[in-house]
Amino acid sequence: MNTLENIIRKFEIFSAFYSVSYITIYLILGILSYLAIKSYYNSKYYLHKDVLIKSNHTLGVSIIAPAYNEACNIVYNVKSLLLQDYPKFEIIIINDGSTDNTLQKLIDEFNLIKVDFFYQEKIKTRPVKAHYKSTNPIYAKLLIIDKENGKSKADASNAGINSARYSLFICTDVDCILRKDTVAMLAKPFVENTRKVIATGAAIRISNSCEFKDGMLYKSHYPDNFFARFQELEYIRSFLFGRMAWSRTNCLLLVSGGLGMFDKATVIEAGGYWHKSLGEDMELITRMRRLMHEKKEDFLIKYIPESLCWTEVPSDSTIFLRQRVRWARGLIQTLYLHRKMFLNPKYGRTGLVTIPHYFVFEFFVPILELLGLIVLTLDIIFFSVNYEFLLIVSLFVYFFYTTLTLISIYLDQLIHKQYSSIKEIRNLIFMVFLEPFLYHPINVFASLKGYWYFLTNKEKTWGTMTRQGFTNPKDEI
Repeated sequence: MNTLENIIRKFEIFSAFYSVSYITIYLILGILSYLAIKSYYNSKYYLHKDVLIKSNHTLGVSIIAPAYNEACNIVYNVKSLLLQDYPKFEIIIINDGSTDNTLQKLIDEFNLIKVDFFYQEKIKTRPVKAHYKSTNPIYAKLLIIDKENGKSKADASNAGINSARYSLFICTDVDCILRKDTVAMLAKPFVENTRKVIATGAAIRISNSCEFKDGMLYKSHYPDNFFARFQELEYIRSFLFGRMAWSRTNCLLLVSGGLGMFDKATVIEAGGYWHKSLGEDMELITRMRRLMHEKKEDFLIKYIPESLCWTEVPSDSTIFLRQRVRWARGLIQTLYLHRKMFLNPKYGRTGLVTIPHYFVFEFFVPILELLGLIVLTLDIIFFSVNYEFLLIVSLFVYFFYTTLTLISIYLDQLIHKQYSSIKEIRNLIFMVFLEPFLYHPINVFASLKGYWYFLTNKEKTWGTMTRQGFTNPKDEI
């Protein structure tokens, strides 16, 4: 019994040290985020986006969007993507072996015909069957690729990269709604910086309960669904609070798969998206950073605090858990695949700061929380517990967590003024205080399940995602 008590006491000391470190790290990230946001808005008009929009010599951008069984909304979504206010861009839609009439709807609506296309498979993918262009000059910017199903977004995206004509490309989802100036805003860092920029990202918002008109956001609302409400908090905190800090220190390891702009040559040299990855967005950025470090080339990955993209998130427990399990598997998969970089000075800040942070303060947190519950249970059963001290510590962690989220909401409202009524903001703030009890435990469970699946090599497939859609009822993709 003494041995068990010694183990428990040592674990408690470790947990206390870990908690202090965790809080310190996030206080530093908070300060860095504030400085990054302030710096961004102070220099926002260093190169005004109108210069890019009106210039005849601006950088060309290819917008790549894979589609699988998207017949219900494909026409609406493609027309939305075509609304970009930018002089030199193309839209590449990849029909990834859809079993519904996605391709036929595109052919009928946009007057598509098969064309001879010089296709170089710089990144290996499943076979491409055909390329389609429109006979209508209005849709001259549209290119449709028909290919065999690759069982992943990565494979379809790689086919789009192989077909892209421009040096920069945006990877997005065909169901995403982009702000009209998205291309211009993401292209700005590539033009403004003297150092080589290899990727840029921006904030993504949740489209659940929002109103859209003519392919654009008409009115933004706080979601009315249980899971979507908490995900709104999560998105605000992670995009505005976390990623701005990592961008300022040039340690950004994640540009969301829903919206990111990339230097095509660097992506091809890195090998493109890995089709076996369950977190292909994070894995690609990690591999690009690894490549640049190995080549000893200076580079930047920039993030901007602008809401440029709206996407639908899971609204029921089954799909939500499936998504979060996949994200957890993607995290551990990426860390394991690139374990060589861990604390390796050859890989600069990526190896010495970013990878260790994701291992210690992202991957390890759910495991530590589970161990903490086990230790607390043993303590209560076998030993005396200082309940007053436990309550003080618990309240401190709780209020620190909620304070971080409240600061993120304040910054978000200060910058974006996102919601249409004070009532919606009150509802958002109210959910902040419920999140640690109702939502966080579900995330911890999903993460632990994802780790278990990785260790036991279970459930490799992505599964299906049920979406409400912007103009139609539920659609299976």
